[in-house]
Amino acid sequence: MDGVTEQVQRARIGEDGAITRRPAPWHRPAVLGALMLAALTFNTAENLPVGLLELISEDLRVSLSAVGLLVTGYGVTVAIASVPLAHVVRAVPRRHVLTGLLAALVVSSLVAALAASYWLLLVARLLTALAQALFWAVMGPVAVGLFASEVRGRVVGALSVAGSLALVLGVPAGTWLGQRSDWQVPIATLAALGLISLVTIAVLLPTSRPEEEPAAYASSPDVRRFGTVLAAGALSATGAFTGYTYIVTFLGDVSGFSPSAVSVLFVVFGVACLAGVSVTGAFLDRFPRSALTAAVATQAVGMLGLYAFGAHQVAAVVFLTLVGGALGPVFMTTQNAMLHCAPGRTDIALAANSGAYNAGIAAGAALGGLILPLAGVRGTFLAGGLLTVGSCAVLFGGRPLRERRRPERSTRRCGTPAGGNLTDKR
Repeated sequence: MDGVTEQVQRARIGEDGAITRRPAPWHRPAVLGALMLAALTFNTAENLPVGLLELISEDLRVSLSAVGLLVTGYGVTVAIASVPLAHVVRAVPRRHVLTGLLAALVVSSLVAALAASYWLLLVARLLTALAQALFWAVMGPVAVGLFASEVRGRVVGALSVAGSLALVLGVPAGTWLGQRSDWQVPIATLAALGLISLVTIAVLLPTSRPEEEPAAYASSPDVRRFGTVLAAGALSATGAFTGYTYIVTFLGDVSGFSPSAVSVLFVVFGVACLAGVSVTGAFLDRFPRSALTAAVATQAVGMLGLYAFGAHQVAAVVFLTLVGGALGPVFMTTQNAMLHCAPGRTDIALAANSGAYNAGIAAGAALGGLILPLAGVRGTFLAGGLLTVGSCAVLFGGRPLRERRRPERSTRRCGTPAGGNLTDKR
């Protein structure tokens, strides 16, 4: 038996030969639901200041750009802190880590809701960002480990749908609530949602050593595949946000939409993102590699289509929908790939993927800012599309030659070698 297989067997059985304690069957959907609610809450917390920008600015007497830093600083913190935090808590039982992270979400949301100064609000936001940086690394292996390996792609899809609902439901609802009360009210509501997840996980999720979790190690470790997915995901994120950061300017100046129409198109974009992760999640178990390639290719078509035909409003809506339908699935499919090909612990691999993707977002926004005065807003979408094409090339170049000669088969639907499955089926 090789070293990797021994690691996986130890993850299943434990050093003392005892099978890792798992939740009761009816506890599993409840824990998954709590993790989905937490994903929705974290993603809403990350983006909510966008909808409350003017309210926070007026109440705390700071500039709009300073309030925007609440979002930018959040993303940078997630990008930097993901891997170091995952490494620090690598030996701590996942139940303890998740309850600690959700407690941090509750406390930081309450502090933010009670903040009377900009700097206290910023500190609270950074604490939430630190919790989210680790949450996405830990949550994935815990959630998929609750269920049989052949449905793990659907579990990842469910978590991604919950995260995507933040843009379609969470942020719009929080903005509406803030406009009809105070900006503190929707932030305090996030604390209540986090508390529901915290109590559910603390009560229903058993305590076990991280290395003994069913999904602690990948089913088909592959260093080359890991590097390929990591690079492709970061490059895709860079390409997407090189253009998307300036989508409001593009839709107004190039496509000629009115401000009210642009607001409607943002809803269309969010719905397309939700639909994309829902559809992709249904096929993720059968076609894990093809799903990633298809998502990146769709994003490339959407970006380049906006550059070439964005001046025509109907075409602009079509290609904007394609970008929205691909943006969520790209991250979802890279996270799913980490669960299959991580060369070591899956939580560290997921943290690396989240950090790389967020770094790509920051790099894309910065690159778009450099291109904007030189080539105009259409140039940002050309550059973003070309970077996304480069991501496609990385994915195709990383495939072994034998896989290019034959289609994926159902025996490899979870990224597992045809010879067998290293994880148990419950």
